[in-house]
Amino acid sequence: MSSQLNREAALQLLKEYNESESLLNHGLAVSGVMAHFSELEGEKKEYWEIVGLLHDLDYEKYPDEHCVKVVEILKNNGYDDDFIHSVVSHGFGICTDVEPVQQMEKILYAIDELTGLITACAYMRPSKSVNDLEVKSVKKKFKSTNFAAGVNRDVIRKGAEMSGYSVEDLTRETILGMRAVADEIGLGDNEA
Repeated sequence: MSSQLNREAALQLLKEYNESESLLNHGLAVSGVMAHFSELEGEKKEYWEIVGLLHDLDYEKYPDEHCVKVVEILKNNGYDDDFIHSVVSHGFGICTDVEPVQQMEKILYAIDELTGLITACAYMRPSKSVNDLEVKSVKKKFKSTNFAAGVNRDVIRKGAEMSGYSVEDLTRETILGMRAVADEIGLGDNEA
């Protein structure tokens, strides 16, 4: 386990490599969802949370080397091989051949895309919030491949299967995880 498991230090590292508000919010959303799942799985919250926070660390500056450049960045910042494997494995079959092995990695693989779909669903709501978003609304949009077309539904399905969650349960728990950080990611109770 890394000596660098400090959320504030991880957040600073994320901000060092990413300026895009949407990418920062995505990292925070995935982090919140991973923290939620760590509690469901009885695992160490901070570890899961920081893996979620840093999973797209190299994406903005090195989009063509996503899940490759991050290895060097994380090593240079004191993260160990297990942590790096967890981060890199979320790109399995997309930009890396590093397979998710641990349950945490399988969940990360699934919810990375799912948080994007849920964010898009929240933006479509009058409230622009995840706090009143229901699973049935996300399921409906999941089936409409024209909606949030960049979201890879096959990755969500495969990740759900790998992790032992149904897509519906995965969606429910991801929404709950995003609600925990809703204000931080701009999807809280937005007053018009």
